[in-house]
Amino acid sequence: MAKRNSQWPWSRRANMFDPPTPLDRFLESPLRALISIIYSVFLFLRGAPFKPPQHKIPVKIICISDTHTNTIPVPNGDVLIHAGDLTNAGTVKDIQSQLDWMASLPHKEKIVIAGNHDSYFDPKSRREEDKGKKLNFRNIHYLEHKAITLKFKGGRKLNFFGAPDIPKCGGSDFAFQYERESAPWENRIPLETDVLITHTPPRYHLDLNLGCAGLLEEIWLVKPRLHVFGHIHSGHGREPVFWDQGQAAYERLMGRSKGGLIKDIFPSMAWWDSLKVLWFGVKGVLWQRLMVGPRGGNGGLLVNAAIVWQSTTDPGNPVEIVEL
Repeated sequence: MAKRNSQWPWSRRANMFDPPTPLDRFLESPLRALISIIYSVFLFLRGAPFKPPQHKIPVKIICISDTHTNTIPVPNGDVLIHAGDLTNAGTVKDIQSQLDWMASLPHKEKIVIAGNHDSYFDPKSRREEDKGKKLNFRNIHYLEHKAITLKFKGGRKLNFFGAPDIPKCGGSDFAFQYERESAPWENRIPLETDVLITHTPPRYHLDLNLGCAGLLEEIWLVKPRLHVFGHIHSGHGREPVFWDQGQAAYERLMGRSKGGLIKDIFPSMAWWDSLKVLWFGVKGVLWQRLMVGPRGGNGGLLVNAAIVWQSTTDPGNPVEIVEL
């Protein structure tokens, strides 16, 4: 496991891929820092974002991403999902080693997509020495802009869609990169998708503000029950989404230019969005608790399943397990 270096509240993060410290958040925007905490409390109080199926066997989904050549203990389940960055170098040899490890696991269904480090999968980034070589996926479903329907016990079916694309983040040897202003997501994800698998996070959710705004727009249309991704290691975790006006106000607030210590004092549209987050947050909690019940509503779950710890390539984050 990676060594977890503690960050003092008054320190600053070393780079943009590390989680911001309280001081970082305060200096960037005290208003956003406060509303982010309150928004998280509202999500906690609302409870589960969706109800488990009645009188049906739940499907246990094991979510991992960003293993970066590491093999780790993985709990058993009905489906194992790997959301990309199996390797560091992206060679056929390294990718095949990860595929062989996944194939050896007991899960009946296994799904994998590529990440930006898995350069073999993208012809534009494939190494010269790997051209013409093939991979053996064995019992693994590889999804690249592709959908698949899987059947489970009790007659249940789930629709999965996977895509590896990420906003451009550097190296010419990185795979599936695109310019942020030309995000490729519009009308690409089937509306009937139950489980979406991408390598990039959507913007403003478990992404350190580095995710894709175009992907966020598209999942507002699709509203998948579960969205699994990785890429931003320090964003690891899970977050409910309810696709309501409170969430929309929160995302608008996070997307506005950072106010800093001085600018945040003066009334602005950021204040208006903050008030909407508070108003619709209270309404959402009351509706969930009094009308729907804490066991779940009509929302979804976002999971950043990155396994490696922060800016390292060493395992340090737990495996995420979701029941649908």
